[in-house]
Amino acid sequence: MVGVKERIEIDIEKFNSSVKKISGAQLTEKEREIVELSKMYASDCKSWLEKGDLYTSFCAIAYAHGLMDSILKIKGLIE
Repeated sequence: MVGVKERIEIDIEKFNSSVKKISGAQLTEKEREIVELSKMYASDCKSWLEKGDLYTSFCAIAYAHGLMDSILKIKGLIE
């Protein structure tokens, strides 16, 4: 069974994969803002993880995924 910290680390890697997927896409200004916001949440996730606040870290990466997934979906890069 994967522990919480390991799960967060896995989610960070999955988020990084999403960043790679979106990197070549043509984005509107608003879409770029959302992508940048998702990256800020992912960065916050790492900071909270380093501080040992697993709950806040997990919430931040989950929110980052939600934002990124919405843009990936709009652009047809995920189903």
